[in-house]
Amino acid sequence: MIFDTKKHPKTELLLRQAVRKLSEADPVLGGLIRQIGPCGLGMTRRNHYFASLVEAIIYQQLTAKAAARILERFRSLYSSRRFPAPEEIDRTPESALRRAGLSPQKISYIKNLARHVRNGADPLRRLAAMEDAEVMRRLTEIKGIGHWTAEMFLIFCLGRPDILPTTDLGIRKAVQRLYSLPEPPLPQVLAQMGNRWRPYRSVVSWYLWASVDGNLPGQSR
Repeated sequence: MIFDTKKHPKTELLLRQAVRKLSEADPVLGGLIRQIGPCGLGMTRRNHYFASLVEAIIYQQLTAKAAARILERFRSLYSSRRFPAPEEIDRTPESALRRAGLSPQKISYIKNLARHVRNGADPLRRLAAMEDAEVMRRLTEIKGIGHWTAEMFLIFCLGRPDILPTTDLGIRKAVQRLYSLPEPPLPQVLAQMGNRWRPYRSVVSWYLWASVDGNLPGQSR
């Protein structure tokens, strides 16, 4: 997925503040932060909203490594270096998308998103001015974009600092290991645990992903 590691000075300040306050509020998490080092989350807004959503759909329910291979084959279908435009994807035969490794369901989702953007009824650029909850609501109205995909968009595209994807298996396993739990916490339990990490839960999410084999779903490979 599109991921910006270049940080604005305000982002650097926010991350330093987040690391300090999280370490004070949660010494166990603080140990993980010291082990991994500086946060690589680039919390600056990106304008590639359509591309970010397509990539998030590709990453759904896959390991980062497997999804990155499919994304590479998907991008190779198009001659331009830029990400394919909605109309290009809409014209692409489903057979070609299947050869790239996309499932029929994901093909349906991506083409539906392309048509949604093409009709221009609800431009994605408006999302940047909305609160997190409203972004979630608008995105999940689009077929194929669920809660997790919208959360990835909020973290990696809009740079929102306080998102915790409680259904993400990588995060749940990381929490299990970090806090020596008998099993991965249920999403509602993780949500309760996450209250101590407000308002920097996106930063916590990054560290938890990084602790699981460096499996960062928003980092291009």
